[in-house]
Amino acid sequence: MFPTRRSLLAGTPLLVAGCVTREPRPVATLRPPVDPAYTALYAALDGEPFPVPAVDLSAIDPRFLRREVAYATAEPPGTIVVDPSACYAYCVREGGRAIRYGVGVGRDEAFNFRGAAVIARKAEWPRWTPTQAMIKREPERYGPYAGGLPGGAGNPLGPRALYLYRDGGDTLYRLHGTTEPQTIGTMVSSGCVRFLNQDIIDLYARVPVGSRAVVLAASGTAAS
Repeated sequence: MFPTRRSLLAGTPLLVAGCVTREPRPVATLRPPVDPAYTALYAALDGEPFPVPAVDLSAIDPRFLRREVAYATAEPPGTIVVDPSACYAYCVREGGRAIRYGVGVGRDEAFNFRGAAVIARKAEWPRWTPTQAMIKREPERYGPYAGGLPGGAGNPLGPRALYLYRDGGDTLYRLHGTTEPQTIGTMVSSGCVRFLNQDIIDLYARVPVGSRAVVLAASGTAAS
């Protein structure tokens, strides 16, 4: 069962280069204690080949934690709808409901995939290989990994990945986990959609290969 709206009331961007000194937040702006239901939902996971640590919920805005919500859409149940403007992904359910996840998306609208696709492949602890566009854009950061990185605790795709295909071809965009949970709810990625690791594991279990995925335009409307 997901936490209630009442319980939610009880409840950073990525530092890219160089050292940044931040002033301590005033006590009045500190978030209240995290709801215990979320502490359980985002606890460390056993039974995985690599560690999946508990999420530090003090670093996550509660708006971006997993919950079931009312969601009006023409998309059929089982569809994944990503709204980059809001940094949300929805797994559509029956009866006008959806499971909503907070996500991190492309730091520039031009980086984001838009439109409809199919989840043509799923992988546990996937191998990661940066695209040629990523290497060209940031050669010092991505060049050393041009040959790929095996799945594991330090892999930026995290414990699961869902691969978006269109017209039978790989779009090179994925829905995946993250090694940077503090970036959920922000626009920081190179275009793929990142989830908290516990959330991508949950979504992975809900959607079979062949499921439809739709990434909305920045306005939150459907894109062709």
